[in-house]
Amino acid sequence: MDNISGLLSEAASIMAIGMAMVFLFLTLLVFVVRLMSKLLPAEQPVAPVSPQNLKQVTQAESTHRVDPKIVAAISAAVHRHRSAVAQ
Repeated sequence: MDNISGLLSEAASIMAIGMAMVFLFLTLLVFVVRLMSKLLPAEQPVAPVSPQNLKQVTQAESTHRVDPKIVAAISAAVHRHRSAVAQ
C-alpha cells in the first residue's frame, strides 16, 4: 500500500506542476496579446470614394487598356471552368 500512495502523490504533484505551467503560459499569452494591442495601431477605416476621386480613378484606368486577346483568353478560361464545374 505504501507504494501506491507514493505513486498517487507523485502523480498529483506532476499534475499540479503541469496545470501550473499551462496556467502561467496562458496568463503570459494574455498579457502579451494585450501589450501588442496597445502598441500596434488600430486599423483605420477606408475613406469613401467621392465622385471627384472616382473620375480620377477612371481616367487613370482608361490609359491602361487591356489587350483584347487577353480578355478573350480569360473569358474562355472562365467559361471552360464553369462548364467543367457544372458537370
